[in-house]
Amino acid sequence: MDATPTDVFDPALEPALVVDDGERFTVEALDACGYLRRPEHPGAPTPRRLEGARGHCLVGPVSVRGARPGDVLAVTLHSITTSGWGWTSAGAVDSPLNVRLGITERADLLWDIDDDARTATNQLGFTVDTAPFLGVIGTTPAEPGQHSTTPPRPGHGGNIDCRSLVAGSTLFLPVHVPGALLCLGDGHAAQGDGEVCGTAVECGTTTDLTVSVVAVPALPSVHATTPTERLTFGFDADLNAATDAALDDMVTWVAAELDLDRSTTFALLSACVDLRITQVANETWGVHAALRHDALRRTHPS
Repeated sequence: MDATPTDVFDPALEPALVVDDGERFTVEALDACGYLRRPEHPGAPTPRRLEGARGHCLVGPVSVRGARPGDVLAVTLHSITTSGWGWTSAGAVDSPLNVRLGITERADLLWDIDDDARTATNQLGFTVDTAPFLGVIGTTPAEPGQHSTTPPRPGHGGNIDCRSLVAGSTLFLPVHVPGALLCLGDGHAAQGDGEVCGTAVECGTTTDLTVSVVAVPALPSVHATTPTERLTFGFDADLNAATDAALDDMVTWVAAELDLDRSTTFALLSACVDLRITQVANETWGVHAALRHDALRRTHPS
């Protein structure tokens, strides 16, 4: 599937692709701005696929046969490769964070990405390690109208910007409309937890993935497994509420799996669960709770 674009989530959109439950396919997406070619220099005006876009340039929607409201869609990412170049921009908007930090000038970085070496190097000669992932993977809300791609949503995912969702991960997303109407894109070659300036190493991507309908998921909310850990998420304008949501889901998941009461589970998790700020840039706080797959080991019978 090529970069058939949308810049909103909208239940009225016709599917760009229809796939079967359990089908594996490949998606080619432009970067979040939909640049049609590499900028000539950092920050240079560059033609876009969607001039005047209202949000991220995403691929979709993808309709999954058999997906119904109340189901959960499992999106398994087998591989993610980049377009070979990327960009980062700071100070481009007059945001409250920029004001607090005194960021008054725009700075632009242009990166050469080497997927084989797993590095990216910018025009200033600085190199970072890469671990590509998709910043946006989300199902479409049922409410009529056009929904912004900017904020992540508790029941849909979307602009999660979680750098742990690399190849080998499965993201579980609630379904709200027939077919789920999955939209995805916003590739990032590298990003720290938080995506602090509002952009990462933004890049185009080619993603090999499988989508499957899960009738009885571990949780009815957004959650994930990665090659090394399990993740639960909280998204809210209030940091405490986002933290509570991420922890509540992790306690529920582990308590059911280990057949323990919530208080005992909470005590166990205090020894091994990590809380991370997913992102601070998308009009709402993102927090994820991370538990390594090998963190809790029962070494003798209870």
